[in-house]
Amino acid sequence: MGMATGMSGSHGSKRRRSKRHAPISEINVTPFVDVMLVLLIIFMVAAPLLTVGVPIDLPDTQAKALNAETQPITISINTEGQVFLQETEISADEVVAKLSAIAKNGYEERIYVRGDRDADYGTVMKVMARISAAGYKKIGLVTLQEQE
Repeated sequence: MGMATGMSGSHGSKRRRSKRHAPISEINVTPFVDVMLVLLIIFMVAAPLLTVGVPIDLPDTQAKALNAETQPITISINTEGQVFLQETEISADEVVAKLSAIAKNGYEERIYVRGDRDADYGTVMKVMARISAAGYKKIGLVTLQEQE
């Protein structure tokens, strides 16, 4: 009887081993979800930094945000009166020529002017007047929404 018990015990351990080494047919998605969440956080933090790289202190207003399907052309004027087309510094005299070169929709292109809060008002208006005189009709001033 002792041998029979020993044999059944060794036979039972083989059965356990075979279950332990059997292929697993389930997919563990936990690492995949962890990686996706990390990537989501990285993109959420990085996306606002990719817009325009010219540091400007925009004035606050109560106007609502505009919905735009395409990336607009942005002209920025900083406190020293320097003019930037997207992120490239240009002179105020070159604004119309550079706009004509990059405007895909011609005079229907949406153009945003970002003037620093402490920028010279005359410089901002001079740039806007040149854009308007060139025939561009969709010109907008960019501001920050007031925080209550």
